Amino acid sequence: MKVLVIGGFLGSGKTSTILRLGREFSNAGKKVAIIVNEIGEVGIDGDVISKYGLQTTELTSGCICCSLKVNMKTTINLLTKDYDPEILLIEPTGIAFPQIIKNEIKLMDLKDVSIQPLVTLIDGSRFKQLMKEVKNFAMRQIIDAEILGINKVDLVEEIRIPIIEASVQQLNPKARVVLLSAKHEDEHWHNFVRLTLGEEAEEIIREAEPAELKTTSPDIQVLDKDTGLPIEMTMDSIEASGVTSYATEYGIASIDTPLARSIGQEAMENIKSEVIQHSPEFVGHIKLFVESETDTVKVNLTAFDKEVTTEVFQTENSKTPRMKILSAVSGIPYDTLVGIVQDTIETKLQANDIRFTHKVPDHGHENDHEH
Repeated sequence: MKVLVIGGFLGSGKTSTILRLGREFSNAGKKVAIIVNEIGEVGIDGDVISKYGLQTTELTSGCICCSLKVNMKTTINLLTKDYDPEILLIEPTGIAFPQIIKNEIKLMDLKDVSIQPLVTLIDGSRFKQLMKEVKNFAMRQIIDAEILGINKVDLVEEIRIPIIEASVQQLNPKARVVLLSAKHEDEHWHNFVRLTLGEEAEEIIREAEPAELKTTSPDIQVLDKDTGLPIEMTMDSIEASGVTSYATEYGIASIDTPLARSIGQEAMENIKSEVIQHSPEFVGHIKLFVESETDTVKVNLTAFDKEVTTEVFQTENSKTPRMKILSAVSGIPYDTLVGIVQDTIETKLQANDIRFTHKVPDHGHENDHEH
């Protein structure tokens, strides 16, 4: 089994990239399993990936590289026993140090496992903002990587791409830097697949041998901006990120796709404007899912100056329709973020005469509050 960890800051495109990799290798006849980690008690991305027919295990209620080490080992052992995948893709939360995850997997001493070079994805369209808002944390992720994927190059001005590429390479001279867009089928994508999974990639790309990888971590130290002390690999990555996160879920009455899309879009626009008042140049990732009778609507926002985007996935939702949201943004107090999210969602649902139940996690169980 080949194990590939793909990390990167919130909104860097990890889920889209892993989903595409998983689908392509599944279509090529490979057995693929995916482990998705979310911060908070409400899992989101695992739902979408599972709906594409891939084996998914979701770990929640903390950072995969901190509080969930035991669960991670148990999960991998169960996946190996029950599913026996040929390829295991692991998506850490965007506020994790992926190097710790890779090291933990090495220490598990798993049989017949090949651990691939560590990947960090970077949102090329937000590189300048990331270096301003969460510089130390983003640099830690970049410096630890063996492959650096500058993602979303289709959203970057062509003249800026070489500048970003040079800046990233300077931060980590020993890593391989590759450009890509998870949305496009081109040589950039093929090269990324070759670098990450080696000969397995030739199952879907019948081209040249993969380039040689340099896998030695660079000897660079990152200092904490407040204390001036080195950011150690053992520190709590959530605290180090400077990001506030809050996830929650609502059970909702039956809703059609157009209304689900309208409510999701409007709610996200309202959350964006409210968050900007408290953190004018925030970065992070706010993801909102609304399940209609036939589809799942996904609404995304990654920074103060980015547009709200919406995607619709055709699904068969047999359970009670739900609205799930994960908000993780920089520069805002927790209570403020919680208030913005809850007030916005509940006001929007009430304005559309949609009955809802707020599922409030409470020490391992949920309390349902009806409205």
